Amino acid sequence: MRDIAIVGGGPAGALCGERLASAGFRVAIFDEHLAWEKPCGGGLTQKALRAYPYLREGPYPKKIISECELVSSAGHRALLSLDKPIVIYSRKVLNGLLLDRAGRAGCEVIHSRVTHLDTSGRRVRLTAAGRELAADFVVLAAGARNPLLPGTTPLKRQDLEQTVGYFVPASSDRITVKFLTKFAGYIWSFPRSDHLSVGICGRLVPGGTRTMKEHLHRFLDEEGISAHGASFYSHVLPSPQVDTLRLRRVVGRNWALVGDAAAWVDPLTGEGLHYALRSGHLLADALAEGRPDQYPARARHEFAADFEFAVHMARRMFTGTFLGGAVTTRMIQFTRRSPAFCALMRDLFSGSQDYRTLKRRLWGQLGLTMGEIFSSFFRSAPAARNLGAVSR
Repeated sequence: MRDIAIVGGGPAGALCGERLASAGFRVAIFDEHLAWEKPCGGGLTQKALRAYPYLREGPYPKKIISECELVSSAGHRALLSLDKPIVIYSRKVLNGLLLDRAGRAGCEVIHSRVTHLDTSGRRVRLTAAGRELAADFVVLAAGARNPLLPGTTPLKRQDLEQTVGYFVPASSDRITVKFLTKFAGYIWSFPRSDHLSVGICGRLVPGGTRTMKEHLHRFLDEEGISAHGASFYSHVLPSPQVDTLRLRRVVGRNWALVGDAAAWVDPLTGEGLHYALRSGHLLADALAEGRPDQYPARARHEFAADFEFAVHMARRMFTGTFLGGAVTTRMIQFTRRSPAFCALMRDLFSGSQDYRTLKRRLWGQLGLTMGEIFSSFFRSAPAARNLGAVSR
C-alpha cells in the first residue's frame, strides 16, 4: 500500500496527508475549494495547541483569546479568565496553513472535486475533473453528508445539527456564548483576526433555521453587534448519538473516514477542529504501521468513548433543570459565586477536563462549591472574582 488518495483538504485530510507523505507514501489530496471560509467558530483549545504547537507559534493571522463570557437565557453573565488561552483562526487561513504543510511534506494537492468513488476492486477507483484515477487506499475527509461511500451507514437526522450565522466586520477580544431556554444548542461570538464569526447551532429539525435566525438576530441586538456588511452562512455538522459512536463503521479494507465524515465532533460543545486533526493523525499512524484496522480503537480510546458521556450531558445541560431553574442558568450563577466551580468551568473550556471524570469532580467538590456560594451572599462581590469570573 503506497498510493493514498484523500478526498477533502480540511484539517483532517491535510494533516493526515502531511503525516503519510512524511512517512514515504505517495499522497494526492483532492478538494474542490482548497482554503475556504468554512462556517464555524475556528477555535483551537489547549489540547490541539499542545499536540501541534506550530498552530500557536506560527506567523499566520490568528486571535489569541483569554476571556470567555457566558450568558444565560435570563441574562445572567459570568466572565471566565482562561489561564490556557484559545487560539482562533479564520478557517480559510487555517486550511491554507495545513495544506501548505501537506504540500511541503510531498503531497500533491489537486484543486478538483471527486465525483465518483469505487472501493469494490483491489484498487480504489475515483473520478476527478473527468479523469479516472487509482489508489491503494482512500481517506474520505469531505464532511458529514458526503455520499461517496454508500457502503457506510449514513448519518441520520438525529446525528446532525444546523449552524446559522454571520461573518461580521467587527472586532472583539472576548468569546461570548449564550444559552437559550429549552434549546439544545447555543449562540456564539468568536473573534477572529479581522472579523467576528457569530452563529447559532441546534438540532436539524423542520423549521429550525427560521427559529435559529430569530434567536440570532435578537442576540445581535442585545449585544450591540451590527450586521451591516456581514455575510450570511449556514452549514450542517455532525452531532453523533451514542449508537452512532459505537456502531458506525469508519474503516474498511481500503477506505477510512476522518473528521466530520466520521462524525468525530464533540456532541456537547460542537468542537470539531481538535478531533479532525487527531483523527487524521491517528489514521495516518495506523496506516504507516500497516494496521488501519486499529484506527477505530485508537480514536475510541483517545476521545470517542468520552463523546458518549457528552451525549447524555448535552440533554441534561441544555434542556434540564436544577434547583428550580435551567441547568445553564445555575451553571452561570455558580461560576459567578464559587471559585472551585469557576476553576472547573475554566478547565472545561480549555479542554483539560474530560467528560468521563467530570461527574466525579462535580460530586467531589459539591460541598466546597455550595459553601462558597452560600458565603458569597455575605460579601459585597461574588467570590469567583478572584479567579477571573466577573458578574454584571
